[in-house]
Amino acid sequence: MPLTARTATGHAGRLVGLGLLVAGLAYPFAVYAGRDVLSPRLFAVLLGALWLVRTLASKQTLLSRTLAVTALLFCLLLGWADSTALLRWYPVLISLALLGVFGGSLCYGMPVVERLARLSEPELPPAAVRYTRRVTWAWVGFFLLNAGIASGLALWAPLNWWALYTGLIAYLLMGILFAGEWLVRQHVRKTA
Repeated sequence: MPLTARTATGHAGRLVGLGLLVAGLAYPFAVYAGRDVLSPRLFAVLLGALWLVRTLASKQTLLSRTLAVTALLFCLLLGWADSTALLRWYPVLISLALLGVFGGSLCYGMPVVERLARLSEPELPPAAVRYTRRVTWAWVGFFLLNAGIASGLALWAPLNWWALYTGLIAYLLMGILFAGEWLVRQHVRKTA
C-alpha cells in the first residue's frame, strides 16, 4: 500500500503527539532535575518546537488548537523572560486551557465528552447525551481544581512538592476519574 502525504502527515502527527505526551509527563521532573543546569529558554525552545510541529503536522480541532496556542504563547513568554519561576506555570496553563475547552463546550456546540462518545456510537440516546454532559461537568471541576492546586504549589510550595503533584499525583487523579467514570458508565448501561 503506497504511503500518501495524508498518511505520512497522520503518522507524523501521532508521533509528535506521543512526543508531547512523553514531554508532558517528564516536564515536572525535567524542571526539578535541571533546575540548576538547564536554561528556561532551552525548555521554551524544545517545548515550543514540539507544539509547533504538532500544530503543523496534524488536523486541528478546537481542543488541539487551544492547547497549541496556549502552549506556544507560554513558550514565547518563557523564552523572553528566561525565568525559572515561570517554568512551574506550564501545568497550570494546560489545565486552564482544558478547562476553557471543556467548559466552553458546555455553552457552545456539543460537549467534549459527547463528541468523544459519538466517535464510537454516532446515535446516542437522549439519556446518554445527558450523561455525557454531566461527565463534561466533572472534567470541568477536575481541571479547575487541578489548576488551583498547581497554582498554589507554583506560588508557595517547594519545587519537589510541585514536581510530585504535577508529575505524578495529578495524573493518578486523572486516572481515577477515568476509571471511576468508566465504572459508572458500565453501571448506567446495565440499568438502562
